[in-house]
Amino acid sequence: MDDLVFALLAVGGSSLAVAIPCLLVAFLCLRSSNNLKPSTHHRCCSSEPTLPISTSTPESSSWSFYATDMDTSLEKLSLADLTAATGGFSPNNIIGDGSFGFVYRAVLPSGAAVAVKRLSGDGAIGAGNREFRAELEVLGNLSHPNLTRLLGYCAAGHDRILVYELMERGSLDTWLHGDAEGGGEKLDWPARLRVARGAAAALEFLHHGRRLPVLHRDVKSSNVLLGEGFEAKLADFGLARIVKESPAKSHVSTQAAGTAGYVAPEIWLGVGATAKADVYSFGVLVMEIVTGHRPSWPVKAKIGEEEVDMVDWAREKIATDKASEILDQRIGIGEQAKEMDEAKGLLEIAWQCTDSAHKNRPTMEEVVAMLNKI
Repeated sequence: MDDLVFALLAVGGSSLAVAIPCLLVAFLCLRSSNNLKPSTHHRCCSSEPTLPISTSTPESSSWSFYATDMDTSLEKLSLADLTAATGGFSPNNIIGDGSFGFVYRAVLPSGAAVAVKRLSGDGAIGAGNREFRAELEVLGNLSHPNLTRLLGYCAAGHDRILVYELMERGSLDTWLHGDAEGGGEKLDWPARLRVARGAAAALEFLHHGRRLPVLHRDVKSSNVLLGEGFEAKLADFGLARIVKESPAKSHVSTQAAGTAGYVAPEIWLGVGATAKADVYSFGVLVMEIVTGHRPSWPVKAKIGEEEVDMVDWAREKIATDKASEILDQRIGIGEQAKEMDEAKGLLEIAWQCTDSAHKNRPTMEEVVAMLNKI
């Protein structure tokens, strides 16, 4: 009997030895869990990618520019300083308009002149914010002599603002179709040829010079800016898209994007944008450079004739060896001059680029090679 009692006491003691530590661990875990619960209400569970925007207040003053051509770290700029630099975003300082907002001439506290694009104030849900994100994603990682240089940005409240280098001679559109600043100067032939080469070099770099190609999707004369020496720089990347595969095969979107007159025919059919759509727009741009006609305006070849599409009109003239008849008369090229051969050669490239079948168009690498032979 004594042995049985002793055995029962031994088993009970062992059970308590195991149970007490377990109860202690459970109590500590429960207490720890209760202490952690309040913090879980402040955790962000969104997987949406965010822009590299600093958390400084709009009133802070922090100007940031590329230290070198390859330095692409951009910091948030001060809304207060940008407001002062543009005269309170005065209409008197507007020098252009982009896809989703106005562009202002501004003078920084340092005295440097820049171009400031203020996108439409729809905040994080608007089209202006989508352009803001696209320009930062694309231009924030690019450096090329024929691309507009992004200097900085501001994101404060509903404001989305981008700051660029100022191109003193304005847009190609202004020189071809409007009064250029400085009084009535005309764009001569050497300058027009240089602009075409610069725009081609920019697109070749975007399509072929990067690990991940970029489609611009809005190539037009108002998006080609001119420097003091008439060097051309492609601007406005609000519709641009980075593609993950070959630019000739990747359809980044089936939604039509671009400007009437420049858009490739397959875009209107919902095929989707590829590099060949940019090539088509470049071909239209070249026709505009040589003829002086806006692509969005119909052309009346002769008095009394019906108006026709500018691209169809130019293509028919080029195909029938009548390219000399469509040259902008302001250029003043003689029939037998060397410049006439260059103009015809440029129009021949444009004719290939604007083929209605995208598979028949050259790549921008091939376009640049052809331009180098002119």
